[in-house]
Amino acid sequence: MSNGPILISGVDISPKGQFHAHPFIFAQVSENRYGNQLTTNRQPAQAHLYQIAPQVNFAYGWTDHIETEFSLKWLAFWERDTGKFNRGEGGPWTTNTGPADMSIFIKYRPIVQDPDGWRPSVTTFNQIVLPAEKWFGTDKPSGGFAPLGRLPATRFGSITWTEGIEFRKNLRPFRISGGMFYSYSLPGHEKGENKYPGDLVNTRLVIEHILDDRNGFGYNLEFVGLHGLTFRADGHAVNAGEKSGFNTLGVQPTIQFKFTETIVGAAGVLVPIAGQNSLDGIFPNFSIYFFGSTAGKPRMR
Repeated sequence: MSNGPILISGVDISPKGQFHAHPFIFAQVSENRYGNQLTTNRQPAQAHLYQIAPQVNFAYGWTDHIETEFSLKWLAFWERDTGKFNRGEGGPWTTNTGPADMSIFIKYRPIVQDPDGWRPSVTTFNQIVLPAEKWFGTDKPSGGFAPLGRLPATRFGSITWTEGIEFRKNLRPFRISGGMFYSYSLPGHEKGENKYPGDLVNTRLVIEHILDDRNGFGYNLEFVGLHGLTFRADGHAVNAGEKSGFNTLGVQPTIQFKFTETIVGAAGVLVPIAGQNSLDGIFPNFSIYFFGSTAGKPRMR
Protein backbone atom coordinates (compact mmCIF):
# COMPACT_ATOMS: atom_id res chain seq x y z
CA MET A 1 0.00 0.00 0.00
CA SER A 2 1.45 3.39 -1.03
CA ASN A 3 0.26 6.86 -1.97
CA GLY A 4 1.45 6.95 -5.57
CA PRO A 5 1.77 10.24 -7.49
CA ILE A 6 0.25 13.43 -6.12
CA LEU A 7 -0.28 15.25 -9.41
CA ILE A 8 -2.19 12.67 -11.45
CA SER A 9 -5.43 10.89 -10.61
CA GLY A 10 -4.89 7.19 -9.88
CA VAL A 11 -4.57 5.08 -13.04
CA ASP A 12 -5.10 1.68 -11.43
CA ILE A 13 -8.49 2.31 -9.87
CA SER A 14 -10.12 1.17 -6.62
CA PRO A 15 -11.10 -2.51 -6.66
CA LYS A 16 -14.78 -3.47 -6.40
CA GLY A 17 -16.24 -2.47 -3.03
CA GLN A 18 -13.23 -0.37 -2.00
CA PHE A 19 -13.49 3.32 -1.21
CA HIS A 20 -11.29 6.13 -0.01
CA ALA A 21 -11.31 9.70 1.23
CA HIS A 22 -8.38 11.67 -0.11
CA PRO A 23 -7.68 15.14 1.33
CA PHE A 24 -4.99 17.37 -0.17
CA ILE A 25 -3.52 20.78 0.48
CA PHE A 26 -2.17 22.61 -2.57
CA ALA A 27 -0.47 26.00 -2.29
CA GLN A 28 1.12 28.63 -4.52
CA VAL A 29 3.71 31.36 -3.98
CA SER A 30 4.06 33.47 -7.14
CA GLU A 31 5.99 36.73 -7.54
CA ASN A 32 7.26 36.45 -11.14
CA ARG A 33 5.90 35.56 -14.55
CA TYR A 34 7.05 34.44 -17.99
CA GLY A 35 6.93 36.56 -21.14
CA ASN A 36 5.26 36.01 -24.50
CA GLN A 37 7.70 33.29 -25.64
CA LEU A 38 8.35 29.87 -24.11
CA THR A 39 11.39 30.55 -21.94
CA THR A 40 13.13 29.78 -18.67
CA ASN A 41 13.60 33.51 -17.99
CA ARG A 42 11.34 35.13 -15.40
CA GLN A 43 10.40 38.76 -14.95
CA PRO A 44 8.74 40.55 -12.02
CA ALA A 45 4.97 40.12 -12.03
CA GLN A 46 2.53 43.01 -11.75
CA ALA A 47 0.94 41.20 -8.81
CA HIS A 48 2.27 38.93 -6.09
CA LEU A 49 -0.09 36.01 -5.49
CA TYR A 50 -0.27 33.55 -2.59
CA GLN A 51 -2.88 30.75 -2.54
CA ILE A 52 -3.91 27.81 -0.36
CA ALA A 53 -6.41 25.31 -1.78
CA PRO A 54 -7.54 22.44 0.47
CA GLN A 55 -9.33 19.72 -1.47
CA VAL A 56 -10.91 16.36 -0.69
CA ASN A 57 -11.83 13.53 -3.06
CA PHE A 58 -14.23 10.69 -2.35
CA ALA A 59 -14.04 7.58 -4.55
CA TYR A 60 -15.76 4.19 -4.82
CA GLY A 61 -14.95 1.18 -7.00
CA TRP A 62 -18.17 -0.20 -8.48
CA THR A 63 -16.32 -2.97 -10.31
CA ASP A 64 -12.64 -3.78 -10.78
CA HIS A 65 -12.79 -1.58 -13.90
CA ILE A 66 -15.09 1.37 -13.01
CA GLU A 67 -14.59 4.01 -10.33
CA THR A 68 -16.52 7.21 -9.64
CA GLU A 69 -15.18 10.18 -7.69
CA PHE A 70 -16.47 13.43 -6.24
CA SER A 71 -14.17 16.33 -5.37
CA LEU A 72 -14.71 19.45 -3.24
CA LYS A 73 -12.26 22.36 -3.12
CA TRP A 74 -11.77 25.45 -0.96
CA LEU A 75 -9.60 28.44 -1.88
CA ALA A 76 -7.94 31.26 0.04
CA PHE A 77 -5.70 33.79 -1.69
CA TRP A 78 -3.80 36.98 -0.94
CA GLU A 79 -2.72 39.29 -3.75
CA ARG A 80 -0.83 42.59 -3.87
CA ASP A 81 -0.53 45.03 -6.79
CA THR A 82 3.25 45.42 -6.74
CA GLY A 83 3.25 48.12 -9.43
CA LYS A 84 1.29 50.49 -7.19
CA PHE A 85 3.31 49.42 -4.17
CA ASN A 86 6.64 50.14 -5.90
CA ARG A 87 5.37 53.57 -6.99
CA GLY A 88 4.53 54.44 -3.39
CA GLU A 89 0.79 54.25 -4.04
CA GLY A 90 0.03 51.77 -1.29
CA GLY A 91 -0.40 48.52 -3.14
CA PRO A 92 -3.12 47.20 -0.79
CA TRP A 93 -3.72 43.50 -0.37
CA THR A 94 -6.69 41.84 -2.06
CA THR A 95 -7.81 38.74 -0.22
CA ASN A 96 -10.71 36.32 -0.51
CA THR A 97 -11.70 32.94 0.91
CA GLY A 98 -14.49 30.60 -0.11
CA PRO A 99 -15.56 27.43 -1.91
CA ALA A 100 -13.95 26.68 -5.26
CA ASP A 101 -15.03 24.27 -7.97
CA MET A 102 -16.66 20.86 -7.54
CA SER A 103 -15.68 17.94 -9.77
CA ILE A 104 -17.57 14.75 -10.61
CA PHE A 105 -15.72 12.17 -12.66
CA ILE A 106 -15.74 8.57 -13.74
CA LYS A 107 -12.77 6.40 -14.64
CA TYR A 108 -12.92 3.24 -16.71
CA ARG A 109 -9.92 0.90 -16.91
CA PRO A 110 -10.35 -1.40 -19.95
CA ILE A 111 -6.75 -2.68 -19.89
CA VAL A 112 -4.92 -4.04 -16.84
CA GLN A 113 -1.15 -4.26 -16.98
CA ASP A 114 0.60 -7.58 -17.52
CA PRO A 115 3.05 -8.06 -14.63
CA ASP A 116 5.22 -10.34 -16.79
CA GLY A 117 5.22 -8.25 -19.95
CA TRP A 118 5.19 -4.67 -21.24
CA ARG A 119 1.41 -4.13 -21.42
CA PRO A 120 0.45 -1.14 -19.19
CA SER A 121 -2.80 -0.37 -17.44
CA VAL A 122 -4.88 2.08 -19.47
CA THR A 123 -7.68 4.18 -17.98
CA THR A 124 -10.08 6.69 -19.52
CA PHE A 125 -10.98 9.81 -17.53
CA ASN A 126 -14.20 11.84 -17.89
CA GLN A 127 -14.83 14.84 -15.61
CA ILE A 128 -17.30 17.68 -15.30
CA VAL A 129 -16.33 20.72 -13.22
CA LEU A 130 -19.10 22.82 -11.67
CA PRO A 131 -18.32 26.45 -10.68
CA ALA A 132 -19.27 26.41 -7.00
CA GLU A 133 -17.14 29.54 -6.55
CA LYS A 134 -19.66 31.51 -8.60
CA TRP A 135 -22.57 30.24 -6.53
CA PHE A 136 -20.88 31.33 -3.29
CA GLY A 137 -19.25 34.53 -4.60
CA THR A 138 -15.59 33.49 -4.29
CA ASP A 139 -13.36 35.90 -6.23
CA LYS A 140 -11.06 34.84 -9.07
CA PRO A 141 -7.29 34.95 -8.42
CA SER A 142 -4.85 36.44 -10.94
CA GLY A 143 -4.26 34.13 -13.87
CA GLY A 144 -7.68 32.52 -13.44
CA PHE A 145 -6.41 29.24 -11.94
CA ALA A 146 -6.27 27.77 -8.47
CA PRO A 147 -2.91 26.13 -7.64
CA LEU A 148 -2.00 23.26 -9.97
CA GLY A 149 -3.11 20.03 -8.37
CA ARG A 150 -3.97 16.36 -8.76
CA LEU A 151 -6.89 16.85 -11.13
CA PRO A 152 -6.49 18.45 -14.57
CA ALA A 153 -6.35 22.24 -14.11
CA THR A 154 -9.44 24.09 -15.35
CA ARG A 155 -10.42 27.75 -15.54
CA PHE A 156 -11.71 29.25 -12.32
CA GLY A 157 -15.48 29.81 -12.40
CA SER A 158 -16.21 27.86 -15.61
CA ILE A 159 -18.37 24.82 -16.32
CA THR A 160 -15.78 22.52 -17.90
CA TRP A 161 -15.80 19.08 -19.50
CA THR A 162 -12.53 17.14 -19.47
CA GLU A 163 -11.68 13.91 -21.24
CA GLY A 164 -8.37 12.13 -20.86
CA ILE A 165 -6.42 8.93 -21.06
CA GLU A 166 -3.93 7.61 -18.50
CA PHE A 167 -1.42 4.78 -18.37
CA ARG A 168 0.64 3.04 -15.71
CA LYS A 169 3.33 0.35 -15.77
CA ASN A 170 5.04 -1.26 -12.80
CA LEU A 171 8.66 -2.28 -13.39
CA ARG A 172 9.62 -3.14 -9.85
CA PRO A 173 11.00 -1.19 -8.00
CA PHE A 174 9.91 1.55 -10.45
CA ARG A 175 6.44 2.65 -11.52
CA ILE A 176 5.76 4.89 -14.52
CA SER A 177 2.48 6.78 -14.92
CA GLY A 178 1.27 9.39 -17.34
CA GLY A 179 -1.74 11.03 -18.90
CA MET A 180 -3.09 13.66 -21.26
CA PHE A 181 -6.33 15.59 -20.68
CA TYR A 182 -8.34 17.94 -22.93
CA SER A 183 -10.64 20.49 -21.26
CA TYR A 184 -13.44 22.47 -22.91
CA SER A 185 -15.14 25.31 -21.00
CA LEU A 186 -18.65 26.49 -21.79
CA PRO A 187 -18.78 30.13 -22.95
CA GLY A 188 -19.00 32.73 -20.19
CA HIS A 189 -20.88 36.01 -20.11
CA GLU A 190 -19.48 39.30 -18.84
CA LYS A 191 -20.67 42.90 -19.25
CA GLY A 192 -23.18 41.95 -21.91
CA GLU A 193 -20.67 40.01 -24.02
CA ASN A 194 -20.12 36.30 -24.53
CA LYS A 195 -16.61 35.21 -23.50
CA TYR A 196 -14.82 32.37 -25.27
CA PRO A 197 -11.54 31.31 -23.58
CA GLY A 198 -9.22 28.85 -25.31
CA ASP A 199 -9.36 25.14 -24.52
CA LEU A 200 -6.79 23.53 -22.23
CA VAL A 201 -4.45 20.55 -22.40
CA ASN A 202 -2.94 19.06 -19.23
CA THR A 203 -0.03 16.61 -19.44
CA ARG A 204 1.48 14.42 -16.72
CA LEU A 205 4.43 12.02 -16.54
CA VAL A 206 5.52 10.44 -13.24
CA ILE A 207 8.42 8.15 -12.37
CA GLU A 208 8.25 6.49 -8.94
CA HIS A 209 11.04 4.58 -7.20
CA ILE A 210 9.73 2.49 -4.30
CA LEU A 211 12.62 2.00 -1.89
CA ASP A 212 10.80 -0.10 0.72
CA ASP A 213 7.64 -2.08 -0.12
CA ARG A 214 6.86 -2.77 3.54
CA ASN A 215 6.75 0.92 4.50
CA GLY A 216 5.38 2.22 1.20
CA PHE A 217 8.40 4.52 1.15
CA GLY A 218 9.70 5.97 -2.09
CA TYR A 219 10.28 9.09 -4.11
CA ASN A 220 8.75 10.43 -7.33
CA LEU A 221 9.65 12.82 -10.11
CA GLU A 222 6.39 14.29 -11.41
CA PHE A 223 6.47 16.29 -14.65
CA VAL A 224 3.53 18.62 -15.29
CA GLY A 225 2.38 20.63 -18.30
CA LEU A 226 -0.53 23.08 -18.56
CA HIS A 227 -1.18 24.46 -22.04
CA GLY A 228 -3.70 27.13 -23.03
CA LEU A 229 -4.72 26.72 -26.67
CA THR A 230 -5.55 29.42 -29.21
CA PHE A 231 -8.73 27.67 -30.37
CA ARG A 232 -11.89 26.02 -29.04
CA ALA A 233 -13.54 22.71 -29.86
CA ASP A 234 -16.81 24.54 -30.71
CA GLY A 235 -15.10 26.65 -33.39
CA HIS A 236 -15.69 30.05 -31.73
CA ALA A 237 -12.82 32.52 -31.93
CA VAL A 238 -10.99 32.98 -28.61
CA ASN A 239 -11.78 36.41 -27.12
CA ALA A 240 -10.95 35.92 -23.42
CA GLY A 241 -7.91 34.97 -21.37
CA GLU A 242 -4.52 34.71 -23.07
CA LYS A 243 -5.59 34.94 -26.72
CA SER A 244 -2.08 34.00 -27.90
CA GLY A 245 -2.04 30.93 -25.64
CA PHE A 246 0.12 30.05 -22.65
CA ASN A 247 2.29 27.22 -21.35
CA THR A 248 3.61 26.10 -17.97
CA LEU A 249 6.12 23.25 -17.63
CA GLY A 250 7.22 22.06 -14.21
CA VAL A 251 8.73 19.24 -12.20
CA GLN A 252 7.98 18.07 -8.68
CA PRO A 253 10.09 15.87 -6.40
CA THR A 254 7.77 13.92 -4.09
CA ILE A 255 8.27 11.64 -1.09
CA GLN A 256 5.58 9.06 -0.29
CA PHE A 257 5.16 6.91 2.79
CA LYS A 258 2.73 4.65 4.68
CA PHE A 259 1.38 5.49 8.15
CA THR A 260 -0.75 2.34 8.65
CA GLU A 261 -2.20 -0.46 6.52
CA THR A 262 -5.04 1.89 5.46
CA ILE A 263 -3.49 5.38 5.68
CA VAL A 264 -0.76 6.59 3.30
CA GLY A 265 0.58 10.04 2.43
CA ALA A 266 2.94 12.05 0.25
CA ALA A 267 4.44 15.55 0.10
CA GLY A 268 6.21 17.53 -2.61
CA VAL A 269 6.93 20.92 -4.14
CA LEU A 270 6.17 21.65 -7.79
CA VAL A 271 8.60 24.09 -9.42
CA PRO A 272 7.98 25.54 -12.92
CA ILE A 273 11.03 25.19 -15.19
CA ALA A 274 9.73 27.08 -18.24
CA GLY A 275 6.68 29.04 -19.27
CA GLN A 276 4.93 31.41 -21.64
CA ASN A 277 2.34 34.04 -20.65
CA SER A 278 1.99 32.34 -17.25
CA LEU A 279 2.87 32.83 -13.61
CA ASP A 280 6.08 31.51 -12.14
CA GLY A 281 6.24 30.33 -8.53
CA ILE A 282 6.45 27.32 -6.27
CA PHE A 283 3.58 24.96 -5.45
CA PRO A 284 3.96 23.05 -2.14
CA ASN A 285 1.42 20.26 -1.67
CA PHE A 286 0.50 17.39 0.62
CA SER A 287 -1.68 14.30 0.10
CA ILE A 288 -3.13 11.67 2.41
CA TYR A 289 -5.36 8.65 1.69
CA PHE A 290 -7.81 6.98 4.07
CA PHE A 291 -8.79 3.60 2.61
CA GLY A 292 -11.77 1.40 3.49
CA SER A 293 -13.56 -1.54 1.95
CA THR A 294 -16.92 -3.31 1.98
CA ALA A 295 -15.23 -6.47 0.66
CA GLY A 296 -12.50 -7.33 3.14
CA LYS A 297 -9.11 -5.74 3.69
CA PRO A 298 -8.32 -2.78 1.40
CA ARG A 299 -5.94 -3.66 -1.42
CA MET A 300 -3.39 -1.56 -3.31
CA ARG A 301 -4.79 -0.23 -6.56
